[in-house]
Amino acid sequence: MSPFSESFWSEREIWSRDRLADFQLRALRTQLDRVARTSGFYRDRLAEVGLEPGDLTDLEDLAALPVTTKADYVAALERRPPWGDALSVELDDVVRVHYSSGTTGAPTPVCWTADDLDRWADLYARCAYAQGVRAGDVYQCLFSFAWFVGGLGAVAGYQRIGATCIPGGSADTERQIDTILRYRVTAVGGTPSFLTHLAETARNTGRPLDAGRVRRAMVGGEPGGCVPAARALIERLWNAKCYDGYGSLEFQPIAWECTEQAGGHLAEDFCLAEVVDPETRRPVPDGTPGVLVLTHLDKQASPLIRWWTGDVVVRDSGRCRCGRTHARLPGGVRGRADDMLVVRGVNLFPSAVENIVRRQPHTTGEYLIVLDDDVRDPVSGFLTGVKLRVETLPDAPADFADALHRSIRAELTVRADVERVPAGSLPRSTHKAHRVVRE
Repeated sequence: MSPFSESFWSEREIWSRDRLADFQLRALRTQLDRVARTSGFYRDRLAEVGLEPGDLTDLEDLAALPVTTKADYVAALERRPPWGDALSVELDDVVRVHYSSGTTGAPTPVCWTADDLDRWADLYARCAYAQGVRAGDVYQCLFSFAWFVGGLGAVAGYQRIGATCIPGGSADTERQIDTILRYRVTAVGGTPSFLTHLAETARNTGRPLDAGRVRRAMVGGEPGGCVPAARALIERLWNAKCYDGYGSLEFQPIAWECTEQAGGHLAEDFCLAEVVDPETRRPVPDGTPGVLVLTHLDKQASPLIRWWTGDVVVRDSGRCRCGRTHARLPGGVRGRADDMLVVRGVNLFPSAVENIVRRQPHTTGEYLIVLDDDVRDPVSGFLTGVKLRVETLPDAPADFADALHRSIRAELTVRADVERVPAGSLPRSTHKAHRVVRE
């Protein structure tokens, strides 16, 4: 019997690669035809390169269009405020709006129609199902609901599975812990930093969550789910399997892990995924790191064509042991093309540092990468190393800093000046943890 026989939404996940590619090409042509008529932004883009939707005979033909960046989207908003000329439906058809965090500028809106929301719930339901969630589970959503995009989508999807849903959000630590234990929650979702914070607080107050009933934790919003040491920490603190989920404001969701924990399966019937060289922007083969570029195949309200995510990934198009054929992203998001650090010519992602720090004994797992004049060349300004502040426990040996320095040097070939700080002294986050500071 197929492992998907219980699930009406999973048929596309086991299509052959040829059938999937044929579906994507037909859906792409339909989508391009629609946005050429309804989106001023993409009408102009298509006209600039002389591309007609009917010209596409192969998925690779899409590369004739330039990528769409966040700056392009912001410019489209400014041309036709407040919704922008990338909006592809009448405002009367928009039933939901979510916004970016605004950490690098004014918050930007992304819109959904009723059909978009239904699709969103369907994708999250597939995510939950792939991780073993079923009717009868009790799911507590620990993603934020205030402005943030993740919480409502997750609750809608888990409800569609038939799970009992508790929309907890990412505040009220003591109440979250009490609810998890009192109502025998079996599955949770949230950022790795908040799940770690909850578990540590619960342990320190004599109510360890690893003694509860949670057996599945889906994390997202920041690196951690596919960082081996971070995953291991969460699984130990919760006595639960930790699964990585990946999405963004613009694409909800993008990929999710199945029970094999072998990298998130791309939702390839929802979005066309390209992995490209960050400099040449040409496709790279499977197994080679590149930047993920995404195209909506059926989004109505705010469709995006060749969206530059900035996320560095590696794709594997081979069939997963679970039976799904959609390509996976082993290792999840390896880093950001725009926050990658270059240290003496070595590309360094914060997640690589996190993996080393979190597997060290005698630490809380909390750390900060500090960039200041001590680790910059005084003439060129280029990084010569990094500083690392790491929370250590009282039993940490005297040579802890030197040992961690040697580990980072051996594995990442960069210099890290390690500073020990007391447990609890670094800032905690209930949303997205910020691991790099510039001083």
